Amino acid sequence: MSMVVIILASAAILSVAYWTYGPLLVRLLRLDPQATTPAVELRDDVDYQPLEPNALLSQHFSAIAAAGPIVGPILAGVMFGWLPALIWILVGSILIGGVHDFTALVSSIRHKANSIADVVREHMSQRAFVLFLTFVWLALVYIIIAFTDITAAAFVGQQNLENGDSVTGAGIASSSLMYLALPIIMGLLLRYTKLSIGMATLIFLPLVGVSIWAGQHVPVDVAAALRSFMPALDVPASEKMAHKVWDVLLLAYCCVASVVPMWLLLQPRGHLGGYFLYVALLGGMLGLLFSNGSVQYPHFTAWETPKGETLFPFLFITIACGACSGFHSLIASGTTSKQLRVETDAKLIGYGAMLLEAMVAIVSLCCVMKLAVGDELLKNPAPNRIYAEGIGSFLATLGLDAKLGVSFALMAFTTFVYDTLDVCTRLGRYIIQELVGSRATWARWLGTLVTAGVPVFFVMTEMTDASGKAVPLWRVFWALFGASNQLLAALTLLGVTVWLWRTRRAWWVWPVVGVPTAFMYCMSTWALVKMTWGTLQQIQQNPSLPLATYMVLGISTLLIGLSLLMLVEAFLALTRSTRRPDEETLLVSPATA
Repeated sequence: MSMVVIILASAAILSVAYWTYGPLLVRLLRLDPQATTPAVELRDDVDYQPLEPNALLSQHFSAIAAAGPIVGPILAGVMFGWLPALIWILVGSILIGGVHDFTALVSSIRHKANSIADVVREHMSQRAFVLFLTFVWLALVYIIIAFTDITAAAFVGQQNLENGDSVTGAGIASSSLMYLALPIIMGLLLRYTKLSIGMATLIFLPLVGVSIWAGQHVPVDVAAALRSFMPALDVPASEKMAHKVWDVLLLAYCCVASVVPMWLLLQPRGHLGGYFLYVALLGGMLGLLFSNGSVQYPHFTAWETPKGETLFPFLFITIACGACSGFHSLIASGTTSKQLRVETDAKLIGYGAMLLEAMVAIVSLCCVMKLAVGDELLKNPAPNRIYAEGIGSFLATLGLDAKLGVSFALMAFTTFVYDTLDVCTRLGRYIIQELVGSRATWARWLGTLVTAGVPVFFVMTEMTDASGKAVPLWRVFWALFGASNQLLAALTLLGVTVWLWRTRRAWWVWPVVGVPTAFMYCMSTWALVKMTWGTLQQIQQNPSLPLATYMVLGISTLLIGLSLLMLVEAFLALTRSTRRPDEETLLVSPATA
């Protein structure tokens, strides 16, 4: 089968969904283009600031995408074959992930742009609010650990290409640092000069391309610097140490980025990063269309992997971003809802961005499809390498140099991650501030240091399996991130279901929101229980495993307990017969066609 057929068919299916199911959701939720949104009503140009839909789309898309739609589909495609992964991406994004993102955004703007946790508090209880916030914060920590470590891994070593060239991690690190400087300069110019956003895009987007080219010529080689200070270090040891250094530096960046004003970094970086990722997606799709390559990898491999991971439930937690991701609800109700200009923009931002991310996931999956069984890249699958070489080969059909193409893909990969890391830290800060009940400077820094500080312990720890063999940290936390992230999606949908049922009492709430809630709850809880049990068995076989392993077991068990208590709170709220006055007013809100 040709990959062109798969890409075109997938794009057509997602487009039809956007123009059919999207408008249906708009009608069901009664979005009103005349209603005043919190971004307009509470505008302060710090947190609340209405943006044009295209600008907000690029920022939102850049924040939600992360490495998830790259890593997840590649891992799942290798594990189970490309067809189950493709089906889940399409069905999940249209009927579950898109609904999740859309309803989380709408529920937030209907509640003064408060977080989904505040929606839970209003329609369940204060106890449910605390449980939800605790769960969210732990899930954010998992995300930060996994994405920090996989990004740091891209900054060391080198990737040898088929034509004899190589792309160094030090060069990618240099390009990434240049990329981070560009939006700061852009934000300052937008703030203090008359430079328009359109002109800024035309100036700075090409400069991102320049940074990709320049990075390989002026690499930031931490491993080489360590060897110069400690001559006894060999190359593998220095790269291992450099990996840890980059872990800490990335977390330090998260601390700073999470407290600076949104106009200085988050908004220009999100805008610039979003357009860069559009280019990455378009380039990959055009390369696929012109290459007309055929699928070589099997469409289905096995129901169970050699490591004991079964298709049900692990497919549905390995592919999170790209199909359904609880993290999206934190972005939608944390920063995006404070910038939504009119209610009806929610279709493009909430539903459309999810479908756009699904295309990123499908292009990533094509990087697996092009590989033949026995390919060198499959012996020890590294998603960033598979993605980089795949995109590099697709871009080569457009005449782009292979080395530049791989650098471009790796830069796109790290761009996705940067946009998520600092947003996660910022959201974690919000949660700590909410729990301590203060917005003062001390609370802001406390929330930041706790959220970024806990991951420092894990990234500095060597993780091993029961046999004592070292395991990449990101690989350990990816499965945990996937399970907790999908359970967060289930809890978000649960909160939305309670809100809609208590305010609307409409039959469509159950098939549109209730069924996705039940599916995500079952798959994620099933996976989390299996992984927790597996970790317990590892500890029984080798009690001398690192302390971090015991902490992972404790946190995973706590997440399961929190999710069960949330289910009880939802049941109590749904069976409550009376409504509060504020809920009665929502029942008579004007409907729009």
